[in-house]
Amino acid sequence: MEEGSSSGKHFILVHGLCHGAWCWYKLVPMLRAAGHRVTALDLAASGAHPARMDEVASFEDYSRPLLDAVAGAGEDERLVLVGHSFGGLSVALATERFPRKVAAAVFLTAVMPCVGTRLGFTLEEILGQIKPDFFMDSKRMVLNTDQGPRAAVVLGPKLLAAKLYERSSAEDLTLATMLVRVGSQFVDDPIMQDKTLLTEANYGSVKKVFVAVKADACTSEEMQRWMVDLSPGRESEEIGGADHMAMCSRPKELCDVLLRITGKYG
Repeated sequence: MEEGSSSGKHFILVHGLCHGAWCWYKLVPMLRAAGHRVTALDLAASGAHPARMDEVASFEDYSRPLLDAVAGAGEDERLVLVGHSFGGLSVALATERFPRKVAAAVFLTAVMPCVGTRLGFTLEEILGQIKPDFFMDSKRMVLNTDQGPRAAVVLGPKLLAAKLYERSSAEDLTLATMLVRVGSQFVDDPIMQDKTLLTEANYGSVKKVFVAVKADACTSEEMQRWMVDLSPGRESEEIGGADHMAMCSRPKELCDVLLRITGKYG
């Protein structure tokens, strides 16, 4: 999903676990109406992407649609990458690989890693804070892959209603229950365990902005503050009255935040 003005900035939107490009459907036309180019991506085995999750060999392969989009950007094109939730880790990987092409990396109530720790460190800390009943009616499974067994999940409708879309419209919730797919967090992937992956010269050199959602029932305000505090020099914004899916529950407010960011760093 790509379209927009050639004279504006280029936003690349990256969805979270089990979701796809479809979740940005309200935000995309707002950014385009403001004169910007927008690409909403399906990561591998997500949204309309043809692969199945058991066919995705690694977290890097899962992130490949984003890595290819950033790699293919023009040399004079400076991108604003926006990662939501689990999508923050794909944004971090792309920023490390292509720092000169990224004007700003935006983490929308997202997993935001920091230089000097493993890519998966913040994710593991978040998962460690989650109570056993957090996933409610979600379906947990183990995928048989060529790389060995891999934990996966499909987010259940009760979880979506209670902890992700509780302030969004009934239509948005219905759309999500129809379109979510099997997702994996790749916690045992070698790239998640690499302490040397994120460098100060690359990932650390790019402007980062964390967009907090205080009422987020999925990622607590305390955990969001902890991630912000781990990354000195980052900036932060806040959206009030939103749920975890701020692009659905408060798209105008999110658009305004992103326009401020691109005005400053784009």
